[in-house]
Amino acid sequence: MITGTDRNITRISMCVIAVAKLRNEAPERLTSLLDQVRKSRQNRELSIDILDYMCDVAYALDANAVQTAFGVRELASISQEFNGISLDSL
Repeated sequence: MITGTDRNITRISMCVIAVAKLRNEAPERLTSLLDQVRKSRQNRELSIDILDYMCDVAYALDANAVQTAFGVRELASISQEFNGISLDSL
C-alpha cells in the first residue's frame, strides 16, 4: 500500500509521464524525466527538473483551449461578475 509522500510522488509521476507522452517528447527527454522520477521516489522529494518541466508545460498551454475543456466561459465576463461582488454584500 502506498501512503503519504510516496502516494503524492506517484501521482505527480503519472502526470509527468502522461504529459510527456501527450506532447510527444523525444525519447531522450522521456528517459531523463523517468530518471528524475526515480530519483524523486528514492529521495522522497520532488526533483527541481520535474518542477521545471511541469512549469514549462503549464506555460505553453493555450489558455482558451484549457478553459473550453473545463467549461469556463469568457474570462472577461467572469471577471466582470467578480468585480460586481463586494465584501459588503457578503
